[in-house]
Amino acid sequence: MTRILVAERDPAEASRVQESFSRQGFEIVAASSGTAAAHLARSADLLVLALDLPDLDGLEVCRRIRRASAVPVIGTAAPHAGIDNVVAFRSGLDAYLLRPCSLRELVARAQAILRRTQGRAPVVPPISAGPVHIHTQARELYVHGRPVRLTRKEFDLLALLAAQPEMLFSRRHIMAAVWGDESAQSSRTLDTHVSSVRTKVGDASVIRTVRGIGFRIGYRDGDLAATDVPGQSLGISLT
Repeated sequence: MTRILVAERDPAEASRVQESFSRQGFEIVAASSGTAAAHLARSADLLVLALDLPDLDGLEVCRRIRRASAVPVIGTAAPHAGIDNVVAFRSGLDAYLLRPCSLRELVARAQAILRRTQGRAPVVPPISAGPVHIHTQARELYVHGRPVRLTRKEFDLLALLAAQPEMLFSRRHIMAAVWGDESAQSSRTLDTHVSSVRTKVGDASVIRTVRGIGFRIGYRDGDLAATDVPGQSLGISLT
């Protein structure tokens, strides 16, 4: 099933857009921050991106996506946003609509773009970390050559950490990237999912906890230096 990622800060608008695509038979994934959208875009067939997300400039989100993915992106913005069309398209947008836009037009644009792009998407190599091999496009995990079934959020969590084995990820960054909820710092959701991944993989060291900071993938030599922590470079606080 074709997967549409809807990145929108306004819950009411997000619900309207998601419902329009769901009625056409698309699978929907939601994000409420630019950080989450940049991460989840890897597993989507098309992204509908509001350019006024709370944490990152929408065009910067698109630039980040374009460094690693060819997923089509439709940007939306209010007329007063003052976004230059040339700059928008140079950032990697495939289409740009002003809000409020017709949902019928939005869906039709998406369908037209998908007709052109599906079937010629580039092959993304699997992510490997020790005995773990993650096939992001097929959303499959193999450990020592055997398949391991994860839930969607468990898969996204493990793929995020394994894609950058040199990085130590703050809890806040992970919540934003995987759950689209940068504010849920005290939630037990993350700890529960980390524990579940460790159990299913059969090795507690697959995800290592750095007390007071966050998590990183296991299966690497040496300890992380403080400069390895994504905070300043990603614009995300560690608190």
